[in-house]
Amino acid sequence: MSKKRLRQEALIYHAKPIPGKIKVVPTKGYATQRDLALAYSPGVAAPCLEIEKDPKNAYRYTAKGNLVAVITNGTAVLGLGNIGPLASKPVMEGKGLLFKIFADIDVFDIEIDTTDVDSFIETVKNIAPTFGGINLEDIKAPEAFEIERRLKEELDIPVMHDDQHGTAIISAAALLNALEIVGKKIEEVNIVVSGAGAAAISCTRLYKSFGANLKNIVMCDSKGVIRNDRENLTGHKLEFASDKNINTLLDAMKNADVFIGLSKADVVTPEMLKVMAKDPIVFAMANPNPEIAYKLAIDTRDDIIMATGRSDHPNQVNNVLGFPFIFRGALDVRATSINEEMKKAAVIALAKLAKEPVPEQVNIAYGKTKLIFGKDYIIPKPFDPRLISKIPPAIAKAAMDSGVATEPIEDWNKYKEELMLRLGFNNKIVRLIHSRAKSEPKRIVFAEADHLDVLKAAQIVHDEGIGVPILLGNKEVISELKKEIDFDEEVIIIDPKSPEEKERKIRYAKKYWETAQRKGKTFHEAKSWMRERNYFAAMMVNEGEADALITGYSRSYPTVVKPMLELIGMAKGVTRIAATNLMMTERGPMFLADTSININPNDKELARISKMTARTVRLFGMEPVIAMISYSNFGSSTHEDAQKVSKAVAFMHKYYPDIIVDGELQTDFALNSEMLTKSFPFSKLAGKKVNTLVFPNLSAANIAYKMLKELNNTQSIGPILMGMNKPVHVLQLGASVDEMVNMAAVAVVDAQQKTNAEAKK
Repeated sequence: MSKKRLRQEALIYHAKPIPGKIKVVPTKGYATQRDLALAYSPGVAAPCLEIEKDPKNAYRYTAKGNLVAVITNGTAVLGLGNIGPLASKPVMEGKGLLFKIFADIDVFDIEIDTTDVDSFIETVKNIAPTFGGINLEDIKAPEAFEIERRLKEELDIPVMHDDQHGTAIISAAALLNALEIVGKKIEEVNIVVSGAGAAAISCTRLYKSFGANLKNIVMCDSKGVIRNDRENLTGHKLEFASDKNINTLLDAMKNADVFIGLSKADVVTPEMLKVMAKDPIVFAMANPNPEIAYKLAIDTRDDIIMATGRSDHPNQVNNVLGFPFIFRGALDVRATSINEEMKKAAVIALAKLAKEPVPEQVNIAYGKTKLIFGKDYIIPKPFDPRLISKIPPAIAKAAMDSGVATEPIEDWNKYKEELMLRLGFNNKIVRLIHSRAKSEPKRIVFAEADHLDVLKAAQIVHDEGIGVPILLGNKEVISELKKEIDFDEEVIIIDPKSPEEKERKIRYAKKYWETAQRKGKTFHEAKSWMRERNYFAAMMVNEGEADALITGYSRSYPTVVKPMLELIGMAKGVTRIAATNLMMTERGPMFLADTSININPNDKELARISKMTARTVRLFGMEPVIAMISYSNFGSSTHEDAQKVSKAVAFMHKYYPDIIVDGELQTDFALNSEMLTKSFPFSKLAGKKVNTLVFPNLSAANIAYKMLKELNNTQSIGPILMGMNKPVHVLQLGASVDEMVNMAAVAVVDAQQKTNAEAKK
C-alpha cells in the first residue's frame, strides 16, 4: 500500500462513522423514569453517601475498579517524537482500544499539556481518584523515570509506564526461553544493548533482576558505547556505564551472546553478527524497521535466535502480551501498585506459557501445523486465548504475596473462569481468520470487480496480504475505478467478453461441455456461457488458474449459486450443500445454519447440515456446541416439524457422537445455559455455552441472521458456502466492503484447507 493511500485510509478510519476509536456506553438500564431516578437524582445520593463513609465503596458502586487512565504529554509518541499532547490523542485512544479488546478494561485517555515534571505529576495526582490504575504512555526519558517513580510513591493505585516495563517484561520472557534453548546461563552471557532510552534502561534493569551480571553488559547510545569516562552522563546511563576499553557497537558485539536493540533501523550489520558468540540471541526491536532485517540476520547466521517487534516474523516482542493482562490482575485484587514482584511474575508466566502445548486455534491463526517451543517460538502469540487466564492470575498472586493486594482472591478456579468469560472469542476471531489467510495467501477471483465496492475489497485484500486478487470485468471500467481509489499496484485484470480471452473461453467451453453434453448442453451454449463472468470465474478455479472465488455482490443468490453447482459441484460424499453465517454477537461468536440454500430440509439433511457446520466452526478454531432449534423442547410437540428436528438429533447422536449437539430446543433455552441446565439437566448441552444454531428451515435461519444484523448492528461473516468441491463463496446481494474482505479471508483459509487435504491423499 502506498503511503498516500495508507494516510487516506487511516484518516477515514479515524473519522467515520463517528470520530475517534472509543466511546462511553451505559452499563445500566435507562429506559424509564424510574431508571433515570436511580441513575441520577434522587437515587444517586445513596451511593455517594456510602462512598463518603468509606472511600473503598467507590469500587462497589462506580466504574473505578475497571477504569484505567492512559496518560501522556505527547513528548515521545511512537516513532513521531515530541508531537504534543493533542496530536498524541489517537495513539492514546488506540491504547484504550487494546485494553478493552484484550482484557475488558475501560479507559479514559488523558492528554496533559505540560512538559514540566512537577506540573504533570500534580495533574495526575489530582485526577487519580477517578481511576483504578494509571498507564503512563509516550513520555520522553529521563522525565519518564522521575514521573513514574514519584507517582508510584505518592498514589495508592497501580501506576506503570508501559514504554519502559512492557517491552522489558515481554523481552525478558523471550530472553529466558532463548537462553534455555541454547543452554546458556543469564549470569554468564555477554549482553549488548543498543539504545539508552526508557525502554532500554528498564529492560536492562529487569534482566539484572533475573541474574544478568552488570560487568557483562555494554550499553550504547547514539554517541557510541556508554563508558565510565564519558562526560555529562545522566544518572540512568551512568548506572550502566562500562569500564571496558571499547568505543563502537562493532567492538561491543565481539563475542557477545545477546544483542538487545531498542534504537533505530539498520544499525547492525552482518559483520557485527558474524563476530558474536556461538548461538547468538538477537532481539532487534526497533519499530517499524528493526536494527537488522530479519531475513538478512538469519541468512548471516544459521545458529541465530531472532526476535523483532514485527508481526510478520517469528518471535514478535509485542507489548500487548503484557500491559492489558498486568493491569487486569492488578485491578482484580485492587493492588496499590505494580511492583517488581508482579513484573517478574508476568515474565515467568509468559515464559512458561510458551512451553505449554499450543491450542489448535492458535496454530490455525498463524497457519502452522504445530507451534512448538523452540528457536522460532520463544514467546506466546497475541492471539493465544490462554493469556487472559494465565497472566492476570500470576499478577494477582504476586500482588497478594508481596502485600500490595487489598482484595485477595480466594477461589482461583472461579477467577480463571470469570477471566475466560470476560471477552469470549468474539473480538479475536476476525483477526484470527485474517492472520491465517495471510500466512499462505491464495489467488482469489473477484468476479464483479467493475463494481466500486468490490474493487475496494480487492484492494484491501491485496494491501493486507490476505490474498492475490484477480479482477474480472470490463478492463476500462476497472482501470478507471482503480485510479479513483488510488489502487496503483499491478494486478491481473481479465474481461471474459474481450477478444483477448477467445482461446481461453474455447478451452473452458470444451472442458465444461465434456461434463455437460449429456445434460442437454451444446458446445455452442457452452461457449456462450463462458462469456458470463461467473461461469468463467468458476472455470478458472476448476482449471487451477485461481484458488478461490468471490461473487454475488450484484446478483441474487440463487442465480449465482446455480453456475457454481453446475461447474464446481459438491465435494466427495456431499449430497446437499448448505450455508452458515458467523454472527459477532455480544455473547460471543455464533454460527447460524442454513441461512441461504435449503428451503425445508428433512431430518437427514438437517443432520448433514449440522455436520458440515461443525466442520466450519472448527475451521475458525472453535469447538462446535450445536443446538438444533425448533418451537418445542425435547418432544413437547408431536407436530412433524418438531419431530423432524428430533430425528435429526437422533441421527447425529448415532452417527457423529463426537459432535456436541442436542435438541429440539427453543432458542431461549439454547442460549440461556442456566435455564437449560435447570430445566433439562439430561441434555448434552447442559452446562455448556452454545455457539452454533441449526434452524429447521431456510425462513427461520435467514430471518434470524438478518434480524440480528440489522437490529443489533451485529457483524456478519457469510453466508459461508459449505460442501462445495472448490473454495467458492457467494455473497449476499449488496454486501459491504468489510463483509467482502472477511469472506475473501474465509475463501483463502478454505483453499488452504482443501489444498492440505489434497496433499494428504
